Amino acid sequence: MLTVLLLDDDPISATHTADDLSAEGLKVIKASPFSALGAIKSAERVDVAILDPGRNEAGASQLIADLHPVPVFVHAQHASLRSAVDLMKAGAKDYWAKPAPIKDVLEAIRQAGSGAIAKPDKSAVAVEAFVGKSTSMRKLMSMASKAARASSTVLIIGETGTGKELVARHIHQTSDRASKRMVSVNCAAIPETLIESELFGYEKGAFTGANAQRVGLIEAADGGTLFLDEIGELPPSAQARLLRFIQEGEIRRIGSVESASVNVRLICATHRNLVELENTDAFRRDLFHRINVLRLELPPLRERGNDIEGLTNWLLTRVAGRLGLEVKPLTSGAKQALTAYKWPGNVRELEHTLERALVMAESDVISGSDLNLPVTQIVTETDDSSPMLASYSDQDTTFAQNDEAGELSLEEYFQRFVLENQHAMNETELAQKLGISRKCLWERRQRFDLPRNRKKGAA
Repeated sequence: MLTVLLLDDDPISATHTADDLSAEGLKVIKASPFSALGAIKSAERVDVAILDPGRNEAGASQLIADLHPVPVFVHAQHASLRSAVDLMKAGAKDYWAKPAPIKDVLEAIRQAGSGAIAKPDKSAVAVEAFVGKSTSMRKLMSMASKAARASSTVLIIGETGTGKELVARHIHQTSDRASKRMVSVNCAAIPETLIESELFGYEKGAFTGANAQRVGLIEAADGGTLFLDEIGELPPSAQARLLRFIQEGEIRRIGSVESASVNVRLICATHRNLVELENTDAFRRDLFHRINVLRLELPPLRERGNDIEGLTNWLLTRVAGRLGLEVKPLTSGAKQALTAYKWPGNVRELEHTLERALVMAESDVISGSDLNLPVTQIVTETDDSSPMLASYSDQDTTFAQNDEAGELSLEEYFQRFVLENQHAMNETELAQKLGISRKCLWERRQRFDLPRNRKKGAA
């Protein structure tokens, strides 16, 4: 008998789907998406998961990755083409809009579950953030382990791509709250008009469209850990409500007159300088001091010494296993190129570079040219006769050179347009002018480290 994990916060929809699957002889385990990993750990076996992401698309993408290798099918109430594309890219096996024909669902489930997939091994996740032997990473590991033993609020600071969420997961999974859920929220990915209702929930009838009571993400993390990524992007109104939650341990849903007590361990992360934001009134001073209790600073990859070699080997094995490919060794030229590059995107950029090279390499080894890193000059020949990529230009230098030549790449044009127009346009107007969505604009800001320009006193 196949076991299906049904992850749906809508009790009526979940009941209908569970009844249909049970009638066909399948065992169904119902759970909230926020408690998915706990449900898998407590179950003897899970063959397939069916997920309704609600409106939390970013969280759904992360959950699909966390559930691997369990195949995940998306059964969406709020279906859209963009959501389908994004979640399929994240690893979903199929995507249906509600209500999907039960025949199609059953056929897909039985096909995916025929391999009798066991529950995933999560033992390596807790140390995933600390691959490396540099002094800075050993110090960070020691501090994170100490933070895990306390219940104090943690602030993780580091550049984009350094692994802030992995550190947060390590702290959670080595704490006494490991058996409870960890709810991750990307504050920058949620529109300002929805952030408060997502975090604090709302009562039925609180506003137009609130047709049912909804539990907020803070309340969903009760007993466990709440991870607020990119907390520097929170709008001022949400900052004020978050401050009360930290001070009093209470939340009040939108439209409610009563407060509810919650027991939540808070971990925050940001790549921005909160002190500068505080000085410009973009971030509340009292909130900064409330979250700046246990402060962990992640070093960028370029400052981690010889960690790149160990990280490369580990990432190659991880990526190859995920893609079902054989691990390809690196030539000495490729190794030197990886060491010489500055890695502005840090570990995330390194992983994506290795994935691209692993897929696109024509031979059984990965050479320097397969890495496709930005090059300004080729300086020497290596032992295997492969040219070494030795000198790399900073982003600003490359931008200036191309600008003088009158030729801008699409990426450079994007950066210039945003920097020149963000003071006069809001995010929606910028996205419209560029012909992209707000979500795509935010993702590109993260990639190029272009912080949003918030007007002083803006709500």
